[in-house]
Amino acid sequence: MQIHKSAEDYLEAMLIMREKHGYIRSLDVAEYLGVTKPSVSYATKRLREGGYITMDEESLITLTELGLEIASRMYTRHKVLTRLLINLGVDEATAREDACKIEHDLSEASFNAILRHAERYDHD
Repeated sequence: MQIHKSAEDYLEAMLIMREKHGYIRSLDVAEYLGVTKPSVSYATKRLREGGYITMDEESLITLTELGLEIASRMYTRHKVLTRLLINLGVDEATAREDACKIEHDLSEASFNAILRHAERYDHD
């Protein structure tokens, strides 16, 4: 499943908006990501074409099963990496920003190793 970093960011933001508001609107996604409404319109068109989201007649966005799978994976990576960086002494704002950069490029094997380490750390 090959998907670009920006699409992963949009899907993750959509999941966060759904958790925060109970629904997903393009305007909220634009605001959250700090991008323009036309950028979100272009991205949602591409995500619809790729089968990652659907949109109803009121322009509310729904993540498809595939979109939700990717969004959940990225959001989990983001939360785990942010927590790890904070535990290492990085301030929260920097940790969140750096986690966003790392989450896309980190291999599954390395992330799983970090996850195992984090779980051990959380249980000690």
